[in-house]
Amino acid sequence: MTTLFDPLVAGELKLANRIAMAPLTRNRAPGAVPPPMAATYYAQRASAGLLITEATAISAQGQGYANVPGLYAPEQVAGWRRVTETVHAAGGTIVTQLWHVGRVSHTALQLGGAAPVAPSAIAAKTKTYLIDADGRGRFVPTSEPRALAIEEIPGIVADYRRAARAAMEAGFDGVEVHAANGYLIDQFLRASSNRRTDAYGGSIANRARLLLEVMAAVTEEIGAGRVGVRISPVTPANDVSDPAPQALFTYVVEQLARWPLAYVHIIEGATGGPRDYQQGDTPFDYGALRAAYTQAGGRAAWMVNNGYDRELAMAAVAEGRADIVAFGKAFIANPDLVRRLRENAPLNAWDSNTFYGGDARGYLDYPTLEPA
Repeated sequence: MTTLFDPLVAGELKLANRIAMAPLTRNRAPGAVPPPMAATYYAQRASAGLLITEATAISAQGQGYANVPGLYAPEQVAGWRRVTETVHAAGGTIVTQLWHVGRVSHTALQLGGAAPVAPSAIAAKTKTYLIDADGRGRFVPTSEPRALAIEEIPGIVADYRRAARAAMEAGFDGVEVHAANGYLIDQFLRASSNRRTDAYGGSIANRARLLLEVMAAVTEEIGAGRVGVRISPVTPANDVSDPAPQALFTYVVEQLARWPLAYVHIIEGATGGPRDYQQGDTPFDYGALRAAYTQAGGRAAWMVNNGYDRELAMAAVAEGRADIVAFGKAFIANPDLVRRLRENAPLNAWDSNTFYGGDARGYLDYPTLEPA
């Protein structure tokens, strides 16, 4: 019987176990450059089979929160190289999550105070994170976006390609395309945020076009076996929804099956909320989603996420419902989460007051178990 602690080969990625650290935004990268302490933070957690970095902007336009890292300038690549070298020295495998926030941004974070971009000029009823001149962080409503002109879209696809190449230059083992949680690609996918009438709007095939163009560019640039993708079929995060998520995401995974990807990363339910959250008329069938992917020829590892504890995770892998299970907040508070799960040891509680912004407190100082 396969267990959570068995090794796995996912595309070109060799994983020591089937536990992944989910992407976790921490807002500790002034100037969009990962600081030296980020290398320590990720290396502390290198026993995970796979580390997925915090979401990392592919361009200045793609930024949406204060002090989040990027991959579009030489100093950012250098900062990430320090991280990857430290993680590899600790025996870990690490990929970075490529991110464009779309409308989930603020004019204060955009070059020249420009409006954020989106598939359609529909404001998101959500908030972003700014840091004031006195260094205090605060959540504020996002700014009104403008709709992307169709001739701008190839440039965004090219930004994903360049960021994937930069990730390789920084020493990452691969990348994860962020197509979830109401950010730009997800905004194109969902009917609530995409009211376009051109080739990128209307039908499911048209709304999925941007995602598939990005996947084609990134896989061509660095090889499909080093690429994962994250989707969130029913999450309402950042004010997105769709009346027919089963049909939409069935089409998405069937199309993703054309590439021999490393993994497909599924957020089940509402991100950070109920696992049984529902959009549309019927509960979402995640088993049917995986079956559609497999029937279309997809062979990537299937990663699940959202609300998994030790018992749920072990059952998901043992029963063949997942190949990898991603943990989020538990990894913030437990650098040695893999050992704690293996030994069924108690977990540290996290301090949500230190999740976003700040210094090493709540970032590097969570205790590990005593040596065996």
